[in-house]
Amino acid sequence: MQRTPAVSVALATYNGARYIEAQLRSICSQTILPAEIILSDDGSRDDTIALAIATVSDSVPLRILRHDRKLGVRGNFSAAIEAATHPIVILADQDDYWYPTRVETAVQAFIAQPEVDLLFGDADLIDGQDGSLDTTLFETLPVTESERQQIHEGHAFGPFLRRNLATGMTVAFRRSLWTRAAPIPSDWLHDEWLAIIAAAENRIGIIEKPLMAYRIHDQNAIGVRRPTVWVKTKRVLSPRGERNVVLERRTAELVNYLEARPALFAAPVREAARGKLRVEAFRAALPRRRWARIIPVLGELPRGDYARYTSQGRVEILRDLFQPS
Repeated sequence: MQRTPAVSVALATYNGARYIEAQLRSICSQTILPAEIILSDDGSRDDTIALAIATVSDSVPLRILRHDRKLGVRGNFSAAIEAATHPIVILADQDDYWYPTRVETAVQAFIAQPEVDLLFGDADLIDGQDGSLDTTLFETLPVTESERQQIHEGHAFGPFLRRNLATGMTVAFRRSLWTRAAPIPSDWLHDEWLAIIAAAENRIGIIEKPLMAYRIHDQNAIGVRRPTVWVKTKRVLSPRGERNVVLERRTAELVNYLEARPALFAAPVREAARGKLRVEAFRAALPRRRWARIIPVLGELPRGDYARYTSQGRVEILRDLFQPS
């Protein structure tokens, strides 16, 4: 095996004893080994850390960060990334497993594309017993052919402004991106924030081939669900709650970041972010009563901003018309 000093693995754990051995064995069996694994543990009460130490042994240098105060997903991953010391960082969840060329493919892609700072990709979906679910992450989200083409052609900001397409455990990035993007704003997760900033800089790339198995089980901290008609219907009819307020706040955080760095982000990128903020502010301010939303929502449609800026387009129109308060 060839060892490279280029890669840090940022692995966040919390009560992950059930699957941590399989994940770490897959990381330690790469065709190119990472130079270090940073395991950031969010106060596990099981054998996660002991199993990790025994599994890795002397295969790869392992550093463990133990947190007495629970940090949550964003904080736990942020701690692992901040502790990484090498130019390329690859994110890892505790319950998936990597195919043998996961590291090698990422390293080669970064070498071939020096303009790219973040790579994300597809994954095969498996269940809690390693059984195939006969689908992939891109099929489930879904990440459309049109969205993939826009990314390949250097127009990623539009798709990413509508919704995040980069699932964390598929993400690899140059640590220099973290230096520019950190800290993660309070309403964003680490993977989606790094991806939107890389997309805004036009420094994001996509690897189409699945490089890992993504495990779907009843203890996922964050997971994916196939967007069936029933799932979409439940979204439309679920209470509005604070979702629209959070979307407005998230977009304002993005706009403030971009506007504070005009030399880094092109004027059309900053203008598009302001456009999304306008439509999300409009949606957050809609009346509580459904009948009172009809005229303002219908008046908004000719602008085309639902299609341009919201995550689900026409589904979001239905949400704004029919969701109970």
